[in-house]
Amino acid sequence: MSCCVVRSARQWGMTGTSRRTLLKAATASLAFPAIVRAQGTWPNRPIRCIVALPPGGGTDAIGRKAMQRLSEVLGVPVVVENKPGAGGTIGSDVVAKAEPDGYTLGIATASSHAAAPVFRKDLPYDPVKSFTAVTLLGTTPYILIGGPAAGSKDLAGFIAATKANPGKVACASLGTSTLGYLLTKQFELIAGLKMIDVPYKGSGVAYPDLMNGTVAVMLDNPSGSAGLVREGRLTGFAVTRKSPMLPDVPTFESLGVKGFDNVFWYGVVAPAGLPQEIALRIQKALADGFLVDPGRAALRAMDVEPVMSTPQEFASLMAKQTADLRALADRLGIKPE
Repeated sequence: MSCCVVRSARQWGMTGTSRRTLLKAATASLAFPAIVRAQGTWPNRPIRCIVALPPGGGTDAIGRKAMQRLSEVLGVPVVVENKPGAGGTIGSDVVAKAEPDGYTLGIATASSHAAAPVFRKDLPYDPVKSFTAVTLLGTTPYILIGGPAAGSKDLAGFIAATKANPGKVACASLGTSTLGYLLTKQFELIAGLKMIDVPYKGSGVAYPDLMNGTVAVMLDNPSGSAGLVREGRLTGFAVTRKSPMLPDVPTFESLGVKGFDNVFWYGVVAPAGLPQEIALRIQKALADGFLVDPGRAALRAMDVEPVMSTPQEFASLMAKQTADLRALADRLGIKPE
């Protein structure tokens, strides 16, 4: 028969302080493996993905397609939650303030992260530091579209007509606190134009006024206006990057407008502090799904070119574009409000 001798802490010569120290150390040693196990078994429950815009739009569609793929690979439900409002900052703030445990993700865009600090000085989060950049999903170009009031069917003719009538040609926008407005002003600077801004609540509301001549042009996303351009109801003057939806529309660069090549991007972010191992698993799952068909074809059908990136590459992109847009806003005299 064997026996076990148990000695009291006092018999071992421990003081009260040393006993407390030992207990703390033991507790910490027990907790550490639990943390490692929790991270190692991720994911073991549903993940939520915040889309900071209403259901039904392009960002929502792209986010749902991406999260469907992620759910298939990881084997757990990924629930998309729409939290619109304040130009996307409400939903982005939810992501920024969540635990960095891999169970809250967000769909980031050039508007919500790169452009937001240009227009708002009271952002409840830092668009770069408050997030872990997980991966870029894809990019889409901008297109300059116009109707009968544009005075021409080609970019050179439109530029000439607008220069001949400074401050008289009306340009539709989605408001002065939007990325599209900022880039329209950049185009005016590069091309040497001065147009009148006419704000609309959405591209769909502006299309009829473009077609009837109330406004002349608009910088838009091809996913909304490609059908009207193909039907000949609107003119596609130029795109910032070749578009598979409108392959016959030339780029600004090819038409002599140098330096106007911005694209709109979509990506996946998480709260700052997300373990790198989890970020890389998400990135790999999405890259495997969208760099080949049918995932690639699904994004291209929405005029989004799949452009997956490492977390580091995506973080660099966000930081650079945020800085570039701030510099552009300073040049234009636009101050955050």
